Amino acid sequence: MKQNAKWKQHALIRVLANNRGNPRTLIFIEPLWGIPYNLIAPFATLYMYTLGVTDVQIGLILSVTMAVQVVIAFWGGILTDKLGRKFTTMLGDFFGWAIACLVWAVSQNFWMFLIAAVLNCFEQVNQTAWFCLLIEDADPADLVEIYTWVTIGGLVAVFFAPLSGLFVSAYSMVPVVRVLYFLFALTMTAKTLITFRFCHETGQGRIRRQQTKGVSPLRMLAEYRHLIPGLLRSPGLLKAVAVSVIFYITNMVNNTFFSLYVTQRLGLSENFLAVFPILNAVVMLVFMVGVQHRLRFSQFRLPLWLGLALYGAGTLVLILAPLNGLGAVLTYVLLCAVGAALVNPRKDALLQLNLDAQERARMNALIIASTVALSCPFGYFAGWLSSLDRRLPFAFSLVLFAVAALVVSRVREPGPGGQTE
Repeated sequence: MKQNAKWKQHALIRVLANNRGNPRTLIFIEPLWGIPYNLIAPFATLYMYTLGVTDVQIGLILSVTMAVQVVIAFWGGILTDKLGRKFTTMLGDFFGWAIACLVWAVSQNFWMFLIAAVLNCFEQVNQTAWFCLLIEDADPADLVEIYTWVTIGGLVAVFFAPLSGLFVSAYSMVPVVRVLYFLFALTMTAKTLITFRFCHETGQGRIRRQQTKGVSPLRMLAEYRHLIPGLLRSPGLLKAVAVSVIFYITNMVNNTFFSLYVTQRLGLSENFLAVFPILNAVVMLVFMVGVQHRLRFSQFRLPLWLGLALYGAGTLVLILAPLNGLGAVLTYVLLCAVGAALVNPRKDALLQLNLDAQERARMNALIIASTVALSCPFGYFAGWLSSLDRRLPFAFSLVLFAVAALVVSRVREPGPGGQTE
């Protein structure tokens, strides 16, 4: 009985019990995205490479799609206000994931992969709406725990990830990944239907939908020029955006070129690619459930610093890894898993705490568009670095982690109103 009472007092359990409605529904259905995504992610780049897409073309796909994402992200804020958070989330899930995955499943060359990646850009519409749907009716004090639950939901794939490695070993990679993409399309269709049935429009969403009724989309697009000065005048928001941009770039670079690095340079078997996400997920789950709630004494700056240090140490170990250095790669995965558990929920919560609730949708869209725009050149740049030496993209990430540490040193903990400076 005492053990049950203790678990009920756990910060994560308490937040899940107190935040009914949208937060709980979205947390519970997150595995419908997280399971297939994490099953495919270790093989996605190698899948393209095996079908004849070169390192430079992979980087070009990243840069082209990021340019498209910038445009779509701007419209995402407008659609979120005019159509509502719920309906816009459904549009992004269906067109940005379900339809895109069907194209990925049948892709055979550079152009088909590019088309699939461009379709996936519609997920940027979902990004703005989904964040609003998740947190607008929630207690701001619970944001770190809510984002922690979202991360945990995505990590449920740990229980299924061995299947992709087993199937790749038995049937070869390309046919297995094609089937996984088909399954991904089905799960995202199911996620869209569940959102329609069990989620509701937020209070702020209803207000914004009424306020923008009769306002043309072009006029709303032009109003972004009034939001930009507000972004530039907020030191706390600028710091949060800077951290988000850096992690967007490093995640893009590391996730895209990790599989090529460990298989083509270090000589590890592609079968190991399914093991690394398992280890990453186990470490993150243990840390988030057992340690995360004990760090409330220093909500942002110290955990972010520690996470960056772990990211940097892991990346350095990977760069210096010897041929067939499985131990070094495992160390990299362990260090980065703890780093991600510390950084991911806090960088997202830090961003939302600094946003004006009245303009959350369009400010989120503006920030997403800015993040993607600033990151855009680095996809091609990382592909070029990888073509010279597959260690170089990770050396570039190491530099960015050092820059992020400088930014975090200027972050202050949230005050009584929730905002930082």
